[in-house]
Amino acid sequence: MAFPTSNLTGLLLAGGRGSRMGGVDKGIQPFRGEPLALHVLRRLAPQAGAMLISANRSIVEYERIGAAFGATVIADTLDDYPGPLAGIAAALRAAHTEFVLSAPCDAPFVDTRLAVTLMQALHDANTDIAYAATTHAGARIAHPVFALLRTSLADDLDAWLAAGERKVRAWYASHKAVEVPFPDDRAFYNINDLHQLAELERD
Repeated sequence: MAFPTSNLTGLLLAGGRGSRMGGVDKGIQPFRGEPLALHVLRRLAPQAGAMLISANRSIVEYERIGAAFGATVIADTLDDYPGPLAGIAAALRAAHTEFVLSAPCDAPFVDTRLAVTLMQALHDANTDIAYAATTHAGARIAHPVFALLRTSLADDLDAWLAAGERKVRAWYASHKAVEVPFPDDRAFYNINDLHQLAELERD
């Protein structure tokens, strides 16, 4: 299925606390000599017509990292780091396209066909949300922040967050959503702590 990238805004999610990394900003941690966020942007930006970076700190640094991709940095409208849904909500408001494609800042090997695969599944299933999943040791593992969402969901998501809800998959379950299988686990590998980052550097 061919589709115009001009109808899609990419979203790099970098607005978390980085709690499992000791509170450091994950996206700007060096990996192979460059910030993690830069590795993700290189793979995500060619799949979209515009780019957003969701960040709540290190704003100047993210502006610098995103400059080569024309990325705009946006912040959550809610306080206290309420999670990835807040970053997605801000992007649904900021985007001027029909769709937003999200990926986290700590996944340097994100699939370069993420957009086209999710878009095909969303179109085939006639849904509003498509998100990635892989299979490991016979078990299906969902990767809900690797997702394609219609920007028309903005009002509903704002209401969900205003009610104090924070769980991504619970919100997805309240809509037409499709889980989309991908063959490569590594494309969805999240670096959650500094030990994992160091181990990956040695690979």
